[in-house]
Order: sequence, then structure tokens, then C-alpha cells
Amino acid sequence: NLSASDEMATRSLSKLSSGTRVVSARDDAASMAIGARLNATTQALKTATVNVGQANSMLQIADGGMATIDDILVRMKTLAVQASSGNLSDTERGFLNDEFTELRDEIDRIASSTNFNGIQLLGDGGDVAINFGDLATGGSGAALTPVNGFDNFAITDNNYWATDTDSDITDNNFEVDIDYAAGGQVIMTVNATVDGDNRSQSIDVTDYASGGTTAIGAGENATLNFDELGLSFTVNTNFSASVSSIAADNTGASNFGSDTTFNGVTGNDSSANIVNMSADNGQQLATNIEFQVGGGNTANDRLSIDLSSVDADTLGTGSSGSETSLEDLGANAINTAASAQNAVEVVTRAIDDLQRARAAIGTSQNRLDFAGQNLASTQENTESARSTLMDLDVAAEMTAFTSKQILVQSGVAMLAQANQMPQNLLRLLQ
Repeated sequence: NLSASDEMATRSLSKLSSGTRVVSARDDAASMAIGARLNATTQALKTATVNVGQANSMLQIADGGMATIDDILVRMKTLAVQASSGNLSDTERGFLNDEFTELRDEIDRIASSTNFNGIQLLGDGGDVAINFGDLATGGSGAALTPVNGFDNFAITDNNYWATDTDSDITDNNFEVDIDYAAGGQVIMTVNATVDGDNRSQSIDVTDYASGGTTAIGAGENATLNFDELGLSFTVNTNFSASVSSIAADNTGASNFGSDTTFNGVTGNDSSANIVNMSADNGQQLATNIEFQVGGGNTANDRLSIDLSSVDADTLGTGSSGSETSLEDLGANAINTAASAQNAVEVVTRAIDDLQRARAAIGTSQNRLDFAGQNLASTQENTESARSTLMDLDVAAEMTAFTSKQILVQSGVAMLAQANQMPQNLLRLLQ
């Protein structure tokens, strides 16, 4: 009896110390299983609530960008109406047209740069990517290979080619030249082109030659950064060999960019040193984004929000998408009275298009608010259900523990009495 009472007191003490009614499966296997599932659901709902908050923050950023674009469109309509009047000369209309086109470019910039954690919200991003597709087949940049020292090259988000204002960036490129210079120096130059405009940056790579202070050992790599262009190159030990080859020939015949047998290898034509650019699909505007607002894996646990582009190429096309857009107005959008009158109509449609997109964002925000309220209610009720199953009634368990303590103390006392009985028998024999 003492052993049984002590075990019950120990189990009661473990419940009191943990605060839970079901410490192990032997206490209540069914309740433990249900409680575990309810606990998992509660934690999932907490995370879903965070997702709803993040979704609302994302949409608020989009709404803020649209509010700015709305102000710009109002100003553009004002300019168009002003330019429509016959009391202005072509000179004044030219001034108005300059502001009109600049504001249109600002709409594109806002649509391109408004994002949440890299996710585009109002239009495609302004970044670009390098076209690696045909390097191995002798096409774009075929000479920028590991055998000549180039393991990889990459561009940053704020690279020079991202300044391209038109939608076609396949006419953009960069050219890599490594030339012998006076005094035994070796200079690496990158010439970048955007719509016919050129920019270049040069760095001294003399010390990368074999035996130089920054020579690249076997199995090692180095990074050459052209910060003004937003371009970087990862080079290997063969780059040091290439620099040494160029430095050894002071005639310039071995320069990278002109030598058809570069590094003494027949067919290694270093003049294939131009790399073309291509569109970056990673920053395109998604048609919709799905937010996980539930703890399960069903369609009802996700909320899909549609996103609409609000750049100059889209605004003004109307609900059918067949009308003239702001972009279609061209560079001389309001330089004549007739053009300005047409622009008034286009900007009016653009304002309507923007309001449709903004209304959709507002509708989604309201829906997310209700989803958040439902999550909070569900989370509270689920936690309450788990508590009913798992949490300990401290008062009742304390009463039971006290009772078991009394039994343990009684058992100890009775054991002491039982231990005295053999002594009484021995006294009778004395």
C-alpha cells in the first residue's frame, strides 16, 4: 500500500509541476493525441496570422505607389488640358510636353521600383540578366571561358543596363578587353552599351600576373569588381597566365580582345569578347500572389490576390486593353493642340485604369482584414479546446495530491508499527 501510494503521489506531483493533466500517454492516450493536433493547429494559425500581416503590408506598399502615380496622372491631365488651349504657342507647349514626358517616365520608374522583398507589385522590374545561352557554341562572349581565366560574371541590381528605358534590352551589351599599356602595365577595360550610349571602366590587373602580388594560385579564385557598371568577374588561375602572356608581348598583338590565337592556342579567338544582355524574368510582375492564411493544404487555406501593372505601357488602354496607352503617345505627346486634346482622353482613361487596379488592392486588403479576424477567433477557440483537454485543474489535483500524501504518511506510520510487532514477540520469549 505504501508503494502504491508513493507512486500515485509522484504522478500527481509531475502533473502539478508541468501544469498539464496528460503528462504521458498512459494518463489519457486519446486526449494526448487530440491535444497534440490542436497544438499544431494553433501554432500554424499563429504563423498564418503573421502571413496576413505581411500580405497587408505588401498591399499597403502597392497602394502607396498607386497613390503617387494618381497624383502624377492628375498633373499630367492638367498639363494636357493646358496644352489643348489655343492661346499657347508651340514654344510653351514644348515646355509642357517636356514635363509631361518626364512625369510619364516617373510613372515607369515607380512601377518598376515598387516591390516587397524583391516581389514586383506595380510592374516589371528594371533589372536585366546576362545571356549565357550561347557561350559554349561560339556565340555571345565565347572567349570569356575558364581556359582564359573567367569562371563567371554577374551583374548587380543597380547595374548600368537597368537604366534602359525601352522594353527591348537585347541590343545592350558589354565588351571585355585586356591590353598591354606603357610601362609594362596590363589594363582590363569593360565597355558597356545601352541604346548606343557607351560607358567604360578600367582597372589595373598587372599584379594578377604569375608571380605578382595578387597572382591567383591553382584551385583559387578572385573577384574583379567594376562598380561603376554594376558588373563583377570571378577569375581563376588561368587569368594570371593570361595577364602574364599579355605583359610578355609589348607589341599588343597578344591582347585579349584582338588575338585570334590567344595564349598560343589555335582557334582561341579572344575577339569573341562581347556579351549580350537579355530580359530578367526573375523580376516580372506576377499575375497573382497566393498567401497562406490557414493551417492546411487546401485551396481554402490560401488566398489569391491579383496584381495589375500600372506602368505607362498599360495605363490608358482601358478595360479591354485595346486603347492607346500613355506610352503610345510618344515623345511629342502634347506638343500640338490636337495631340494634347488626344492626350486628355488617354490620361482620363489612365486614371480610370489606375483606380480599377487600386480598388482591387483595397478589396483584397479588406478581405485580408476579415481573414485576420477569423484567424484570431479560430486560434483562441482552438487554444481553449486544447486547454480543456490538456491543462490541469490545479485545485482538484492539489486536493488529490494532499490525499495521497496523507496515505503515504499513514503507510510509513503503519510500516513502523508493523516493524515493531516482531520485537513484541521476542520480548515474550525472554
